[in-house]
Amino acid sequence: MRSWRKSGPRKRRRREGAAALEFAFVALPFFVMIFAMLELGMAFVLDSMLENAAIDTSRLVRTGQASAQKFDAVKFKTAFCDRMGVFGSDCMTRATVDVRVIPQFAAPAPSDPITNGAMDPSKVGYNGGVPGDLVLVRVWYEQPLITPLLRQAGSRLGNGDLLLSATTAFRNEPWNV
Repeated sequence: MRSWRKSGPRKRRRREGAAALEFAFVALPFFVMIFAMLELGMAFVLDSMLENAAIDTSRLVRTGQASAQKFDAVKFKTAFCDRMGVFGSDCMTRATVDVRVIPQFAAPAPSDPITNGAMDPSKVGYNGGVPGDLVLVRVWYEQPLITPLLRQAGSRLGNGDLLLSATTAFRNEPWNV
């Protein structure tokens, strides 16, 4: 019986499945890297929204609107989270706010409220001051990370979450109480 193939020694090996095998070697690192870039991009967007929300909410304190509405830490945090857009749903559990009167702009900032790798709510408070006071507003936001390399590189907390912060300092405007 004669074969339809050319006669002679076979010099080429069969390569069926080679591409799938090569893809399997490269796919996991490739997808981890793509996911890490997406997660890092989301962290940059979140950081930008955090800064804008902190500045916008601080304006309520600076102009006396917070004093007129009898703000406390919870009301300030609620107003802040309302400005966080798509990240506002988890904001109340992830954000920590600290509003305090400071003696001067050149004074060293109070230490971060981190104790044993976790946020310590006893080290923060709310004091919007009176007209003419210097006020420091600090906000921390805990963002969980999934990508292992980002968890190791960006975490300041013991649970591996990324801790983003926004700070603004200003002098309260003269307002009528």
